[in-house]
Amino acid sequence: MGMFKKIWKTGKVTETDEHLQKISQGEKLSLHLRHLDAGSCNGCDFEIAHLSNPIYDIQQYGLDIVASPRHADGVLITGSVTHNLYEAIKKTYEAVPEPKKVIAVGDCACGKGIIGSNYAQYSSVNEVLPVDIEIPGCPPSPKKIIDTIVREMSKKSKV
Repeated sequence: MGMFKKIWKTGKVTETDEHLQKISQGEKLSLHLRHLDAGSCNGCDFEIAHLSNPIYDIQQYGLDIVASPRHADGVLITGSVTHNLYEAIKKTYEAVPEPKKVIAVGDCACGKGIIGSNYAQYSSVNEVLPVDIEIPGCPPSPKKIIDTIVREMSKKSKV
């Protein structure tokens, strides 16, 4: 069987969970996030890059990664904040319109990393910005990132 016939026969294959579909369709979430690397090892950044591929397809849940903080509803931060990036993080956060969310992704951003606070970095994003959602893991899988954001946002919209 040719490759195109196999693709046509198989159809779209995505990792979707029924509970996520129900939550996102029932609530009609819309959350645009600006991704910030605050001094990570890039493990979490690679997982965030996979969020937009056809397998995970975050847009089906009403989530999206945007290029400008002025178009964002919040920031998605990886890594513990280095002292050199402190000003850039604060300015990006201030450029996001109110109300805004801060999501810390990965153990380092959540203050559970192996290095901790030292002369070059803060121990977590919480020391610099008010964190709304923490997604621990080293690195957390794209599925865990999506699941946590959708679940937490749907809880907060019901309050």
